[in-house]
Parts: sequence; C-alpha cells; structure tokens
Amino acid sequence: MTEPLDVLAAMAHPDDAEMLCGGALIKSGDAGERTGVLDLTAGEAGSRGTPEVRAREAAAAAEIMGLAVRRCAGLPDARLANDLESRSRVAELLRELRPRVVVTHWTRGRHPDHAAAARLVREASFLAGLGNFRCAGEPHRPHKIVHALAFREEDAKPAFVVDVTAQMDRKIAALEAYGSQFEGVAGMGEALPAGDRPLMDQVRCVHAKYGALIRRRYGEPYWVEETMRVETLGSAVVPSF
Repeated sequence: MTEPLDVLAAMAHPDDAEMLCGGALIKSGDAGERTGVLDLTAGEAGSRGTPEVRAREAAAAAEIMGLAVRRCAGLPDARLANDLESRSRVAELLRELRPRVVVTHWTRGRHPDHAAAARLVREASFLAGLGNFRCAGEPHRPHKIVHALAFREEDAKPAFVVDVTAQMDRKIAALEAYGSQFEGVAGMGEALPAGDRPLMDQVRCVHAKYGALIRRRYGEPYWVEETMRVETLGSAVVPSF
C-alpha cells in the first residue's frame, strides 16, 4: 500500500492544479507534506495541444512542484459528469492515494467541467469512506474538502488565503511547463481577459490581490463549506487597521 498523501489536488484538466493551487502544493511540499495531483481528464478536448503533449507537460510541472504522485483518472474531457461510474473511479483513486485534504474547483465556473468536478470530487470523497461501496480498495474518507477560488469572475470571499510569496516563482515555472496551453496566449478564462500584459504577469497580479488581503506579497484564496475553527481570539494575525 502506498504512503498516504497529506494534500491531493483533484482537478478537471492538466494545468488546473498548477493555476489554482500550485503555490499551496509547493508550500506543503516545502513543509515536508506529501502532495499529489489527480487530473480527472487528460484534457483531450482542449483547443491547444494533444493528450500526449499535455501528459509530458504535466510530468514536467509535477517535478517542478515536487509532487509525490500525479495520476489521471481518464474521465472524458468536456463531458465530465457526476455519475455513478465517475464517482466510482474517483473513489477508487482516493482509496489508493488516501489523502487527508483534497483541493478541487469552486462550485461554479464557465467551463462546465469545473463545476462538475467540484460536485464529483466531494461526493466521491464521501462514498470512498463507505465500507460497502463497490469499488476497489479499502475505505478511506478525506478529512477535508477545500475549494480553490483564484481566477473567479464573481467576487466570492475566501475563507482563508495561503501566503505563497516564497513559492510564486516556482508556481510560475510550473505553469510555463505547459507551453502548449500558455505560450503566446494573452488571456485565460473568466478572470484573465486578453490584455497588453504577458499572461504570467497577469497571474502574478491576481495573486498579489489576494496577498494584499493577508498583508503579504502573494496569496492563493480558498473556501470551505464548514466554519473554520480559531483556537483563541488572541491568535488572529491579520490586522483590522
């Protein structure tokens, strides 16, 4: 049996984890935590690149981020669905990788795969812990599901922000490993419309916005459904004034 993961990013497409939570994954690795990425699809329906090219890019990015493991669930790109077959496949992989924390997409998004991934990952995480749920592996249920909020058009307030200042250059390097997706591209999705600045400069600007919320240079925003616990009021660290 493989050693359990501390953090697993379960995202719809190769490069989603790098874009949405790459800094936090690198930071966890820096702290000695075992990290991994589960790409739900191979990105075969994308407008740029091929599955083979994207797989090589994903492997290069995984090395930059220091991941312990990267897997692809092989679900259909642009047709990702929260159905029993898909839940069973993801639950099987969760039982194999045994992550403590799972990071996935925000619950809404322009790309239908992103919203589908958020619901699929949450439900598969619950089912993976059921003793009589029919899929391979011993039951395992992640302790926490976290949703990544970066690059959202709507202004959803994060539950917390991770300081990724020290990891930002490596996050950018991991993104740049995806030449088929980002080389020569001026914009990306909802939150990065095409402009006159290089794409990676725009990525830094987005993270600078969230860094400012916690009085740091760069930050990655996250949301959780459950109310977070604070041990004492005296431990609060971000000033009000």
